[in-house]
Amino acid sequence: MALELRPNCECCDRNLPPDAEAYICSFECTWCPDCTTGVLNGVCPNCGGELVRRPVRPAGKLAANPASTVRVFKGEPCSPRAA
Repeated sequence: MALELRPNCECCDRNLPPDAEAYICSFECTWCPDCTTGVLNGVCPNCGGELVRRPVRPAGKLAANPASTVRVFKGEPCSPRAA
């Protein structure tokens, strides 16, 4: 099963095409670089897991394995879970 490659940041709703720099947790919650470092401090607010850079799917593989079109947007407040 391939990564979903979700199309937006769950915090600010910024578009994140398949070749964009994005960060995910082990559940594939998806965040832009600015929210990952500036708001979330590298921690997923949904599960408390580590956020790591999402791999880029080679363009030649996108036809057979397209990115998701399902947008997930949590909006405000977008902050890490209390420890």
